[in-house]
Order: sequence, then C-alpha cells, then structure tokens
Amino acid sequence: MGNKIIVVGSMNMDMVVKTSHIPQPGETVLGGSFFMNPGGKGANQAVAVARLGGDVAFVGKIGDDIFGKQSSQLFDEEGVDINGILSDHDSPSGIALITVDDNGENSIVVAPGANAHLEPVDVEKVLDKYPDSKILLMQLEIPMRTVEFAARIAREKGMQVILNPAPANELVPSVFHLVDVITPNVNEAEMLSGIRIVDIPSARQAAESIHAQGVNHVIVTLGKQGAALLENGVFHHIPAPSVETVDTTAAGDVFNGALAVAIGEGKGLTDAVSFACRAASIAVTRMGAQSSIPFRNEVLLSNMTP
Repeated sequence: MGNKIIVVGSMNMDMVVKTSHIPQPGETVLGGSFFMNPGGKGANQAVAVARLGGDVAFVGKIGDDIFGKQSSQLFDEEGVDINGILSDHDSPSGIALITVDDNGENSIVVAPGANAHLEPVDVEKVLDKYPDSKILLMQLEIPMRTVEFAARIAREKGMQVILNPAPANELVPSVFHLVDVITPNVNEAEMLSGIRIVDIPSARQAAESIHAQGVNHVIVTLGKQGAALLENGVFHHIPAPSVETVDTTAAGDVFNGALAVAIGEGKGLTDAVSFACRAASIAVTRMGAQSSIPFRNEVLLSNMTP
C-alpha cells in the first residue's frame, strides 16, 4: 500500500470522429469513422499507471448513468482501485467531443458534468483510506479548490505531488508551492510563464519562469521533440523516439501516468522522463484515449529496439 499512486481527476466518455481536417468556425465537415471510448484526463492517467505496472487508486465523480457505470466497470477490469469513485445523482457523467484529423492532431470540447462537483471533502475521505500512499497525481478538469486542497493534504501526509496543468488554466499562486513536479505542454507552459515557446532554449526559459514561481521540478512536454526538464534549476532535454503519429489524444495523459510510475519506483527524473516519453510515443501511434495506452512490456521492449 505504501507504493500506491492516487490519481485525483476526471472521468469522461469520449465521442471521437475521424475526419480529414478540423472544422473552422461555421464549417461543416463530413467525417469518417466514429467510436466511443472511456476517457477523461484523470481516468486516462489512472489506466496508464495500472498498465505500466503501478498500484493505483482513482478519486473522481461520475453521474448515475450508463456512461458512469461503463467507466467504473472498465476501471475495475484494468486493475484500478475504484473505492474512491463517487456517484452524483444530480449531474450526468462527463463527456468529451473529439475531432481527429488526418495528421493525428485533435480538437476537444469537454462537458464536465459530475467532474465539476468533485469537492475537497470527497478527496479527504479517500486519502484517509490510503495513509501510506506515495504519490498524488492531478490535472485541471476538476475544480481548482479541490486541486489546491488535495495538494495541501498530500504534502502534509508526505506524498509527492505531480500536477499536470491541463487543460490550460491559470493557477492560484499557492498551488505552485504545493507541487513537487509540474508537467505543462507547450500551450500550458506559455500560459503559466508568459513566454512564447518556439524552440528548446525558449522552453528552458519558460521552465525557469515556472520554477521561479515555486515549483522544484518543471517538465515541459514538447511532443515529437520530447521534453524539457528543469530539475532543481538544472536543465535537461530528453528526446522522444521518432514515430508515425496517428492520434495525439491522451498522449499527455500516458506521459504523466508513466512519469508517476517511474518516480514511484525510485527512478531519477531524467530516467523517469525518458520512460514517459517512450510510453507517450507508443500511444500516438494508435487511435483513441484509453485504447491507445501501452502496457509496461511494450515500453520496456521499445527501449531495446534500435
């Protein structure tokens, strides 16, 4: 139990349409294949942790509907501890409408539903069930007050706090000082730092700006270019494997789940980020959110492939 990773976040049902290009405002595009896939940043990260070998419990809120029931059942099948999933009888489960173009890029609109009603008291009850847990992993598809409270409680319990500040949103200043590792992508890092990222040096500047706001370790994910890591002020660029991108949905979630697993196993941050980059690079070669998440042996074998 002492190695358990607690993921606090969102559960959605993703409704995905594959099309030639993402529509412009006012444009209607005739799409291709459609499928539904369980998603939500928190849920994706929890499944990633489980598939990559971590012991994980999920804390979230679903509606009393078929989407919520399906998500919980799939979680259980993946080996995710579902004792922290609460049901909201007044709100529907969250959904995400996702368009994926021929280049694998996506456009996403989320209706949070019950995710928006995950309260601090909900998190406190669950964290009390796992007093010896090691890591708390969160994102921003739940209320900011809940993120801040969970980070504060986790720090008091001696847990490491990893925050994936996605989707892009302003953080209250106190959160920076409660987080051990923050993992923005380029857009999120630009919002948090005010620095436009166009290359590795500007990614470093953005990471240094975020670090100056109170976070010890900053990881800016750079897609095909890998990740920029600022570890206690020391900068590293960790490249990603070169792959053919099919769909970038949930790539960041896979990265964060893999990162949490590696840190929980005692790996140093450079090795942890390298492991996370390899896991995410596999995910982008597949369609869907949770359907794209690799298993641990796939990532380990990818490291052995020239």
